Amino acid sequence: MPIPSYATPLERFWQYTYRVICGLVFLFLIAPILIVIPLSFNVEPYFTFTERMLAFDPEGYSLRWYDTLLTFGMQAPEAPRDAAWWGDAWRNAHWIKATKNSIIIGAFSTLLATVLGTLAALGLSRPEMPFRSTIMAILISPMIVPLIITATGLFFFYSMTGLAGSYLGIILAHATLGIPFVIITVTATLVGFDHSLTRAAASLGAAPSTTFFRITMPLILPGVISGALFAFVTSFDEVVVVLFVAGHEQQTIPRQMWNGIREQISPAILAVATILVLVSIALLSTVELLRRRSERLRGVTPR
Repeated sequence: MPIPSYATPLERFWQYTYRVICGLVFLFLIAPILIVIPLSFNVEPYFTFTERMLAFDPEGYSLRWYDTLLTFGMQAPEAPRDAAWWGDAWRNAHWIKATKNSIIIGAFSTLLATVLGTLAALGLSRPEMPFRSTIMAILISPMIVPLIITATGLFFFYSMTGLAGSYLGIILAHATLGIPFVIITVTATLVGFDHSLTRAAASLGAAPSTTFFRITMPLILPGVISGALFAFVTSFDEVVVVLFVAGHEQQTIPRQMWNGIREQISPAILAVATILVLVSIALLSTVELLRRRSERLRGVTPR
């Protein structure tokens, strides 16, 4: 926002001071990312900047740790990189296995969280819904309760039901963590929803299912997709619950990073972190585009 021409010298000073403070806070928050990204290109197996890196010597930078993500765990990493080599990497590389597990678990848990969270938000948006505040507090409690408590409760519950160490158990656990994000985003979208549209559709003879898929769903779709993206990110980055309820075969990317830090310190972890940062930026950009589209559909002018 530009400084008005009638602002006093003190107001101008405070405006510039405010911008400097905001810039310093932003730098404080983004500094770890700014450090991790260049370190992932370090040619040496260190977590610090070498003299050649500080001197911007090209020989001090390398893609070796990104290559390690493909070769770590392979049976023949030095073989020619033909179809057989890629097949070996797909079957045996630890990081590729972890990526496949994270995508599979994240996709199914996101689907389940999106369906259940959207249904819950639609019910909570109706004024005749009894005990709305209590139900809302219960449904978003996994986002408020410390994660270690949730993980401990899931561990004891899964131990009694036989879900511990299974893909189904992790999917259900991650869906539980993702549902609150879907409920919040869809509920926020429904705040500006014009319910006279559904009443008009019903007066014209449309069935409830037709009204939902032809009128309600297209209007709340940006909020549903935003909630689904948040649920997917929650599943993709979650490690505490996985450590408690997952078996040896359910190695996800965060758990593989945890094992790498505990068992062998390798800058390959920094390469994975850089890739995850890029994925997060892409998802957040998508959420912002969907938010603006939702505002346009509701007739709200973005500021």
